[in-house]
Amino acid sequence: MGIVENSGAVFPASAVADGVAFPRRVPVPPPRSFIETLRTNLKETFFPDDPLRQFKNERGPRRVFMGLAYLFPVLEWAPSYNFGLLKSDLVAGITIASLAIPQGISYAKLANLPPILGLYSSFVPPMVYAMMGSSKDLAVGTVAVASMLIASMLGKEVPPSQNPTLYLHLAFTATFFAGVFQACLGMLRLGFIVDFLSHATIVGFMGGAATVVCLQQLKGMLGLQHFTTSTDLVSVMESVLTQTHQWRWESVVLGSCFLFFLLLTRYLSKKGPKFFWISAAAPLTSVILGSLLVYLTHAENHGVQVIGYLKKGINPPSLTNLVFTAPHMMVALKTGIVTGVIALAEGIAVGRSFAMFKNYHIDGNKEMIAFGMMNIAGSLTSCYLTTGPFSRSAVNYNAGCKTAISNVVMAVAVMITLLFLTPLFHYTPLVVLSAIIIAAMLGLINYEAAIHLWQVDKIDFCVCMAAYFGVVFGSVEIGLVLAVAMSILRVLLFVARPRTTVLGNIPNSSTYRRMDQYSVAQSVQGVLILRIDAPIYFTNASYLRERISRWIDEEQERLKSNGETSLQYVILDLGAVGSIDTSGIDLLKEVQKSLERRDLQLVLANPGSEVMKKLDNSKVLEIIGQQWIFLTVGEAVAACDFLMHTCKSGAIARNNADQVMTHPDNIV
Repeated sequence: MGIVENSGAVFPASAVADGVAFPRRVPVPPPRSFIETLRTNLKETFFPDDPLRQFKNERGPRRVFMGLAYLFPVLEWAPSYNFGLLKSDLVAGITIASLAIPQGISYAKLANLPPILGLYSSFVPPMVYAMMGSSKDLAVGTVAVASMLIASMLGKEVPPSQNPTLYLHLAFTATFFAGVFQACLGMLRLGFIVDFLSHATIVGFMGGAATVVCLQQLKGMLGLQHFTTSTDLVSVMESVLTQTHQWRWESVVLGSCFLFFLLLTRYLSKKGPKFFWISAAAPLTSVILGSLLVYLTHAENHGVQVIGYLKKGINPPSLTNLVFTAPHMMVALKTGIVTGVIALAEGIAVGRSFAMFKNYHIDGNKEMIAFGMMNIAGSLTSCYLTTGPFSRSAVNYNAGCKTAISNVVMAVAVMITLLFLTPLFHYTPLVVLSAIIIAAMLGLINYEAAIHLWQVDKIDFCVCMAAYFGVVFGSVEIGLVLAVAMSILRVLLFVARPRTTVLGNIPNSSTYRRMDQYSVAQSVQGVLILRIDAPIYFTNASYLRERISRWIDEEQERLKSNGETSLQYVILDLGAVGSIDTSGIDLLKEVQKSLERRDLQLVLANPGSEVMKKLDNSKVLEIIGQQWIFLTVGEAVAACDFLMHTCKSGAIARNNADQVMTHPDNIV
């Protein structure tokens, strides 16, 4: 390890007056009232996008209109809507309807709900989102993960086979609570709560949920009449392997053929954007072909299960079906909150992804309000939880949608289906629905993202795997709780155990960098430079006290063993310390006293305004001495070097430091 000797260093100065150089000082920021500080902090927490700035220069009716347009974005783009946009949205809407109809039926079966609810949920919610949503590309509908969560969480309390009516009513109630929760998050500007679901958590959770969903579809693929209600891998495989004598070869063959067809179309659609329609039309094509095959061969009489009767008509009202009484209301509330958060995370992530492709911005809080209102409206019209699924939104994007009118077109197509075409689905085999679900879920098992996490961040990979294995071997709830807990634990560990590093000088420069990163960085004779890479709070004050002391001990031992000049100054680089609390202030006091006992001088470099304000208010600035606080590490090192070479010894330097620093006439 090299030693830098700046024998020719000159103390840095900002100005020269009458031949006297005055050292630069770090100013204490002007005082602000508590109310002003609190208002600023609350604004940055809840209103980082400053949504009210657009109303500043507006008056009267114009301000009212802009307020309505904020809640209903349709008012912004509807006046400029034209026939050219309609043609694009018409094509996109019809295309996603061909995907939404079979997916809606499939996901409703996955949620253990009547298949018709999947069509209901693709009619009303998209209409609401078209008025209130800010994404041009999001296609609204039911999703597999939320459907499975509803089946898992509600099914534990009320088995759908034993009490289907109560189960159905609880599904509506859970959707209502999910909508209220989502809307409240948006109105109260609490969208940052969803950020606790990190990318690694979502990758693992979605992959685990997709795996579990695929396993659940073995019931349909094998033609089994009875199947476990548990979702973990062990229970599912036990149920499958103990019923080998009940496997139906007709279902296995039919399901395998359609699954191969769906996967083949997905592969072909990846050949280029213009082939997206092949994969988009495959599910509806499978339903049509499967229904014709069953109808012509009477396969329902040979063990192939079919959907059966679907009643005609649009959504019936369900307000009176909501359950707000004990003992079942709490399970609906819990289910609504959990599924609501998952739906928000997926929908907002998908919306932001496609908005980035088209270079426009969507407001996360406005999206939450839109999701919440569409689910509240859906719960009152016989729908269950909806969001913006990736597969449907990708088809909408590739089909060339221009505005949210594509959702309206899809809803109209579903309405026509509900009014006139539902009898055509009577002979649709359940095994085809299982194949559609499996094909869709395989796309959610993002192993490439998991490999990328392993290569970039091992901790994120562990969080991802915890979510995945928690879902696969436990339950959806266990996986979600485990992943979120690990993500929060990582944040807490980062705060409680911040990184501290030793800085060294880059030769022939005044730049100081981490010595464990830059091999050319050299330590400065008689000076230890430490950088703290996090805010200083009560959670890490004790750790930092011990870690700083250990750094000093190690440095003194190294100098003693090498026979080098003893340590005289300890510089703390506070450039990364954005804030500090009273425990952090006490830490600096204790470090100062500890260094005085060791006959060392504490020097601070690059403190922020928040730190300087707290140091001044707590009188610690007087204890340390403002002459020992510098703008940069380079200036701090230069000052220490100047004092070491001006005075005969470190002890004299410390005794005369105040005089030298206070009287710049002594500095040449």
